[in-house]
Formats: sequence, structure tokens, C-alpha cells
Amino acid sequence: MTTHTITPAAQAAPCSGTRWQGNGVSDIRRRMVDRVATALCWAATVLVLLMLFSILFVLVRNGVGGLRWVTFVHVTLPPGQAGGLANAIVGSLIQTGLAVLIGAPVGLLVGIYLAEFTATDGKLINFVRFVSDLLLSAPSILVGLFIYMIVVVPSGHFSGLAGALALSMLVVPVVVRTTEDMLRLVPLAMREAAIALGAPRWRMILFVCLRAAREGVATGILLALARVSGETAPLLFTSLGNMNWSIAPGKPMASLPVTIYQYAGAAYADWTALAWTGALLITAGILMINITVRLGLGRNRK
Repeated sequence: MTTHTITPAAQAAPCSGTRWQGNGVSDIRRRMVDRVATALCWAATVLVLLMLFSILFVLVRNGVGGLRWVTFVHVTLPPGQAGGLANAIVGSLIQTGLAVLIGAPVGLLVGIYLAEFTATDGKLINFVRFVSDLLLSAPSILVGLFIYMIVVVPSGHFSGLAGALALSMLVVPVVVRTTEDMLRLVPLAMREAAIALGAPRWRMILFVCLRAAREGVATGILLALARVSGETAPLLFTSLGNMNWSIAPGKPMASLPVTIYQYAGAAYADWTALAWTGALLITAGILMINITVRLGLGRNRK
């Protein structure tokens, strides 16, 4: 009688085959999930790009006709008198420039405090960071209403300075966040080397840390500028607007967002065309700022 001996390898063969089949099914499932997720990502990307390009297409189609010399040299005039947007453009530049000049230094100093003085008072640091984050997420219309109550009502009149103050409150939290994040990326060894060479703390922060993070800090300021360039609600409560030349900060001042808001709902074709042109100008300006920011970030990463 012949006896058959089952070796250990033969006993393990069915198990290994079953394990291989199970791994194959699991691998197919993972591939299917990966393809579905990739397809969803591509679909979402295409949808966002279509929305963006459709907005840009509508702006260019309706606003490019108003890009004439008259638009940049004439002030806003009554309907039918071939007015322009010169006072609104100048008013927006003045108010956003003042907002950055007021808000950027404050945000820079607060960001330095949050990044470099964490060991001094933890409770105060957390409170300042909480207030900064709260201000970053606050609706802009509430900021405008706040400046209206503390500046416009006591003074008794609207002014471009009040509008700049409202916009500066929107600049501060953006600069605070970017400054703190950029300073935290500076290696600790650079700080220790500066202190070991005998540099005082303020000199180490000013000439070592800020010098190393200057591109990121400048990027944050440009992002803040891009955010406030198209704000309308705060200016309705503060600078109000002006149909004439208005370059005095203590008087009501025109601005592109407010002019667009007023002209877009008008029943006059020339005012509606100027509203589209103003929207195109703001969009082009913000787009150029964002492109500059992207180029700066790319250079900083390299």
C-alpha cells in the first residue's frame, strides 16, 4: 500500500492562494476608489475654473468697452454727460493706501509680539491671538458700522479718513497672521547665533528674523491690500462717496466699490457700463496683486 505524505509546503499552498486572491480583490477595490476620488477632484477643479473664467469673460465682455481715456480723466457726472471714474479711482487709491499705512505697521508689531514673545505671558498671547482671529473672520459691514459709531457720529460727517480706518481694521489681522507664521519659520539656530554674537533681542528680531522673513511679510501685506481693495460695505458707513473731486481725507471721498454699487442698479445705460468697467478695473488690480504674491511665494520657497 502506497502512503502519501502531505508536506508543510503543500498544506500552506491553499492558504497562500486564498491570501493572494484576497489581496487581489483588495487591490482592485483600492484602485477603483483611487480612480473615483481622482475623477471627483478633476471634476471639482474643472467646475471652479469654469466659474472663474465665466466671471472673467462676463467682466471683459461688458467692461472692456468703457476702457477709454475719458474714463480715467473725467469725474463721475450725471447721466448722459460722458462721465468717467477718475475721482473714484483716485479715492480708492488714497483710502487703500492710507489703510495699509495705518494697519500694516500695527499688524507687523502684533505679529512680532505673538511670534517672538511667547514665553513672557501665555494668557495675554492667547487673548491677543483670539482677538486677531476673531477680527479676521468678522464681517466687513460690522467693521464699518463700528467706525461709523466711534468716528463718523462724534465728528458729525463722513470722511475718507474714516473709510481708511475701517479698511485698516481689515488689514491688521491678515498682516498679524502672515507675520507670525513667517517668523515662526525662521530657524532657531539663526536666533541663537545672533544672541551668541552679543546682539540684543531687538536687533536680532529686526536684522535677523525680519530680514529672513521679509518676503513672506511683504506677501501678507499684499494679500491684505488685495482683500480691502474691493470692500464696499465699510465705505458706505464711513467715506460715503462723492460725485466730485475728493482728495481731502477729512471730507466724503469717492471710491470704486461704492461707485460700482451705486451705478450697477441705475436705470441709465452709461452708468451701468461704467459700473462694469469699474468692476473690471478692480478685478484686474486684485488679479495682478495675487500674481505678484504667487511669484513672491514661489521665489521664497526656492
